[in-house]
Amino acid sequence: MEKIKVIYGDSKGTYGSPRVHAQLRADGETCGGNRVARLMQQEGLVGRFKRRFRRTTLPNPDAMTTAVDLVRRVFGPDTTELNRLWCSDITYIRTWEGWLYLATVIDVASRRVVGWAMGDHMRASLVCDALSMAVAHRRPKPGLILHSDRGSQYTSEQFVSLLDRNVIRQSLSRPGQCWDNAVAESFFASLKCELVYQNTWPTRARARSAIFEFIEGWYNRRRLHSSLGYISPVDYEGTRTPLVIKAEEAA
Repeated sequence: MEKIKVIYGDSKGTYGSPRVHAQLRADGETCGGNRVARLMQQEGLVGRFKRRFRRTTLPNPDAMTTAVDLVRRVFGPDTTELNRLWCSDITYIRTWEGWLYLATVIDVASRRVVGWAMGDHMRASLVCDALSMAVAHRRPKPGLILHSDRGSQYTSEQFVSLLDRNVIRQSLSRPGQCWDNAVAESFFASLKCELVYQNTWPTRARARSAIFEFIEGWYNRRRLHSSLGYISPVDYEGTRTPLVIKAEEAA
């Protein structure tokens, strides 16, 4: 029980029994999942549950894009290699100074957040900044697919031009189908359940700092993901070979 409490506390009270059990097993403990669930129930230790998805981006009816859905909800980590399929979306966080908007880019193979940008607006430059960060850090080969909803930011000339310059293929969800971008939506649900809704945010700066720490200090490196067999995205990527451009090729 003491070890369960340490793991639960490390997760800031977000882990339910499946993740606590997975961490115990990773730490070398021999125990059953039902036992962990029973002990946590006895101590009143309950994980946090995600809320339902909410629509955050609006389509542009005048967008002149011919992109279609190239993914068709095939989001299993074993269905693609690193740096071959990314997804992106925007969400918002309420602060006392006003809304803080967050755009992210996630590698679907590892569920790792590979790019992000935050600002006090939802202009196309926000998603462009997130994608530019991801490209600079990951340097994917031509042919990468970037999947998103049909929000006006993603069908803007500015964003489409950025895709073209980096030889990235665009994939767009079907209208009104939030589950077509389920990986991005799932990340936002985790972020809000485990961080945003548990605190108040007097300033955008404080929210920015906390979100950065959540992404890089917790979500990417330590949080156990059920879709990855209860290991973190960074640990999962250690078992996979990314498709990247070598330095001499780039030169």
